[in-house]
Amino acid sequence: MDMDKTEKNQEKFTCGEFEYQVIRSARKTMTLEVRRDGNVIVRAPLRTGLPRIKKFVNQKQEWVLGCLERTKEYREQKPLSADLSESKRNVYIRKAKETITKRVSYFARLMGVSYRNITIREQKTRWGSCSSEKNLNFNWKLILAPPEVLDYVVVHELCHLKEMNHSKAFWDEVGKVMPEYETYKLWLKENGWKL
Repeated sequence: MDMDKTEKNQEKFTCGEFEYQVIRSARKTMTLEVRRDGNVIVRAPLRTGLPRIKKFVNQKQEWVLGCLERTKEYREQKPLSADLSESKRNVYIRKAKETITKRVSYFARLMGVSYRNITIREQKTRWGSCSSEKNLNFNWKLILAPPEVLDYVVVHELCHLKEMNHSKAFWDEVGKVMPEYETYKLWLKENGWKL
């Protein structure tokens, strides 16, 4: 019975050059996700009308096409950091430091928060952290992720300067800056290990 219910909540539609799947569930917001295998998924609340979903996808069309282009490039490569030589790895670490520093500076101004130091590390299980002394740490492998995912981790850590927890208030802060953050959070959960 449950299987049937789930199936009914999955529909496929086309927007321009890509096809997308709609999955309705008991949720409050609509999100759009482009998977690394090239599948495009819209997650929507149960009662959301189709015209609203189509309008939502239409507005994000350029972003989706950009993501699909990157996923194609990703699929043509093998796991990204596994075979990097020491010198290549150092190039990426320098690039990560430069890019992340710029994005932290940009979002900190936007959010009206201040921080002390930024450290770039290689961590097995963490993408970023924020200490009570306002020091920020980031994993250099974020430079291998789509730019929106890197931005999500930056915003996530900066929001800890306002809320040092993962309460509803914290996620509300993240949502103010990046309403579609759930898409990037899920991307990291599903694809982070491949970086």
